[in-house]
Amino acid sequence: MKNEQGEIIIYQTEGGQSLLEVHLGKETVWLTLNQMADLFERDKSVISRHLQTIYSTGELEKGATVAENATVQEEGGRKVSRNIKWYNLDAIISVGYRVNSKRGTQFRIWASSVLKDHLLKGYSFNQKRLAEKGLADMEQAVALLTRTLQRNELVTDEGKAVLEVVGRYARSWSLLLRYDEDRLELPKNRHPPKQSLDYGRTGKSIKALKDDLLARGEASGLFGQEREHHLQGILGNLDQTFGGQELYGSVEEKAAHLLYFVIKDHPFSDGNKRIGALLFLLFLNENNLLDQSGINDNGLVALALLIAESDPRQKDLMIRLIMNLLVGNTK
Repeated sequence: MKNEQGEIIIYQTEGGQSLLEVHLGKETVWLTLNQMADLFERDKSVISRHLQTIYSTGELEKGATVAENATVQEEGGRKVSRNIKWYNLDAIISVGYRVNSKRGTQFRIWASSVLKDHLLKGYSFNQKRLAEKGLADMEQAVALLTRTLQRNELVTDEGKAVLEVVGRYARSWSLLLRYDEDRLELPKNRHPPKQSLDYGRTGKSIKALKDDLLARGEASGLFGQEREHHLQGILGNLDQTFGGQELYGSVEEKAAHLLYFVIKDHPFSDGNKRIGALLFLLFLNENNLLDQSGINDNGLVALALLIAESDPRQKDLMIRLIMNLLVGNTK
């Protein structure tokens, strides 16, 4: 439900002993000191001490997590307007992780699932709202989600890698939105290709990777076994021309298609994501863009996972995503 202060959702304790209104505004939630004391079943002085520690140690920035609003209260039979401090989700969870109580544990579980899910699904990737609110608000929402999830260790390593890609390249999601609405042009500042991947050399690189993985027990004998020269076909397609012009006319476009085709077309019996990532890096290195790309190990893992899980109908979207990530870091 909503009121003039924004949307309100209700937190109910296990067993239904008490209810708490949680205000949603500026893409986070807000509670007062009194509400936090009720929530965690601790005296206000205890909550206040935790907050002082949080701000004095620099764990959170006070100006970014505290808001002051005039609130009407009933005192002695009359209504009095007072300025009340409200604390956002970052502050609430930071206090919650310090409070040693059963209620604190219940709230942490609830906050970790319901509130994050609400913010993530209800705002951060809602394209209509992104279009209305703009890039700056989206980046703030992504930053909030990333910071809160990582600070409280609420995601796996793979999840953190995906968050890193989304947070670091938030501007690219705006480009993808424009593409989805047929308003996205191909990225500028692309680099002309200088070197193709040699099929024989790629085979040697894949074998070296396989030997290393086998020695560490991280691959099977099926790893890197090519299906009927499918990789050779992919590499040949990257160098196709039409009317004397290359179909894929930039390093970024070739690298994006190389990574996508190896992962989605499964040219190998096993290891397509890892081999795709290897060839992607080799191709960038051959064209002197590896050091400039800015895509680290976790970022590459996340890209591979996104491509693997994507719908084939989203191919153009994924290609433009990879190209924009590369152009955005090599320009």
